[in-house]
Amino acid sequence: MIYVGIDVAKNKHDCFIVDSEGEIIHNVFTFKNSRQGFNLLLQTIPDVSHSQILIGLEATGHYSNNLINFLTENNLPVIILNPLQTSLFRKAQTLRKTKTDSVDAKTITMMLRTGDFKSHSPVSYHHRELKSLSRHRSRLVKTRASYKMSITRLLDIVFPELPALVWSIHQASVYQLLLAFPNTREIADAHLTKLTHVLSKASHGRYGKEEAVAIRDSARTSIGTCSPSLSYELKQTIHLIQNLQNEIKELDQIIEQLVGELNSPLLSIPGISHRLAAVILSEIGDITRFESPAKLLAFAGLDPSTHQSGKFTATQTRMVKRGSPYLRWALLQAARLIVMRDATFKEYYKKKRSEGKHHYVALSHTTKKLIRVIFKLLSSNQNYVEQ
Repeated sequence: MIYVGIDVAKNKHDCFIVDSEGEIIHNVFTFKNSRQGFNLLLQTIPDVSHSQILIGLEATGHYSNNLINFLTENNLPVIILNPLQTSLFRKAQTLRKTKTDSVDAKTITMMLRTGDFKSHSPVSYHHRELKSLSRHRSRLVKTRASYKMSITRLLDIVFPELPALVWSIHQASVYQLLLAFPNTREIADAHLTKLTHVLSKASHGRYGKEEAVAIRDSARTSIGTCSPSLSYELKQTIHLIQNLQNEIKELDQIIEQLVGELNSPLLSIPGISHRLAAVILSEIGDITRFESPAKLLAFAGLDPSTHQSGKFTATQTRMVKRGSPYLRWALLQAARLIVMRDATFKEYYKKKRSEGKHHYVALSHTTKKLIRVIFKLLSSNQNYVEQ
């Protein structure tokens, strides 16, 4: 058997090759993250049956994507190792605090020889696309949230009385008001008819003359600062938010189409939308990677940590929170929604609450139950049926 350990980096990768007896086939060498470098790796790997080769590398995010695709396209088996396990394995082998790329490549090779690894399953087109789109959406939402915080900060200076006069400062009618009149002086001097028209049109009639009068009167006595630079920043930030909202809306349509093509049984679970299904499916990937619901639970980082010393075993521990944070978020959101829509899950949640558990603890238990259901549905490709 030939074992190939690769330590992945951004611009170059380090490789170490041994056989099943531990004999060095090729000492540590470096190849570039390029087509030429990939071909060099291919030429260096001994020319034997691919069933006699194991190639291992750490899960390093997007840096390894192109290399994994290249290896799988050449029908070479790829093993993905958990960086935490690799670190623990390296520390167990030596007391020295040594961590270099060459040492990591050797460590990965040694782990392959122990047989303690998890095989990489080639990701399907839909799962790969959904993961990319879902994570991009998450980044856009975070960016939008930061811009909304900027709006709040600016209004505290420009028109601090406004939030008390509207349902939310982050609604279309308020944004249109501030785009037309970005400071209290302009609002105070605005013609009532025009002010009413802007509010009424943007709110679809929910805000009218009464609200316009209240806002104008408040602007006339406001302690807000009239600053051209702050007014400009306010308008620009609103435009950025609106552009992001349009991008997110377009993204949601693409995600919905891709999820629809998968025809996943997850959509039969009450409360799981196309957006949540996209995150869950793309993060899980091939369900056959997981031997049991417990493995899936651990992958999401929702399994409880264990603390034991001698005869003492802790009975109250926090969840591990390792694994995929995107999957963990989606599962917790799905559990919260299914409790509102499904009688079985609602009763289960209420039972945990009646036992004196905090809301989030009860929700965590409900999420674990949901994971068992998801595992069964994806494994059997059957739709959810309320019990």
